[in-house]
Amino acid sequence: MQAFIDAFRQQQCFAYPTEAVFGLGCDPLAESAMLEILSLKSRPVEKGVILIAADFEQLRPYVLIDSLPDDHQQKAFASWPGPFTWLLPKSTKTPDWISGDSDLVAVRVSNHSLVKQMCEAVNSPMVSTSANPAGLEPARTSKEVRRYFGDDLLIVEGSLGEQQTPSTIINGLTLETLRA
Repeated sequence: MQAFIDAFRQQQCFAYPTEAVFGLGCDPLAESAMLEILSLKSRPVEKGVILIAADFEQLRPYVLIDSLPDDHQQKAFASWPGPFTWLLPKSTKTPDWISGDSDLVAVRVSNHSLVKQMCEAVNSPMVSTSANPAGLEPARTSKEVRRYFGDDLLIVEGSLGEQQTPSTIINGLTLETLRA
C-alpha cells in the first residue's frame, strides 16, 4: 500500500483491480499523471474519465449534487456503494482533463474493498479508467496490464471484484442509462 500512496502523492499513474477489470489511476488533480494515462491508452482528453471513491464525501468537492432534483440524488445515493457510475454536474474544482468536453463528471462510490482502502489511504477519489490501449480488451490480470504497458507502471496487486461487466453509467440529470 505504501508504494501506491507514494505514487499517488508523487503524481504518478498506477494500475489497480476494480470491480470488473484492472483500472489505470492517479490523483485527479495531477495533470501530468492524467496526461500519461491518456497517452498510455491513446485516449483523447475530450472523452473524460471516471472518479472512483470510498464514499460520497470524497467526491463532493468535484460535483454540484445539490443542482439535481432530490429524487435523482436519492437514486444515486441508493445505488452506492456499487457498480453504478453517475454523470453529475461538475464543480469548478473538476479539471477538464477529468470531465473532458462535458459539463458533467463521471463518479462512482466503489464497493471493492481494495479500492476503498486505497481511497481512504490518500483521503481522495482516484481516476478510474480501464487498463487497456484504445480498442483492446481491458486487462483482467496484472500480467495483462504488464503486457499492455510494460514493467515500469506500478501495479497494486489484488483481486478483481465479482462484476463481469464494467459499471452501469447513468446521466444524473435525465436518469438515462448510457451503458447498461
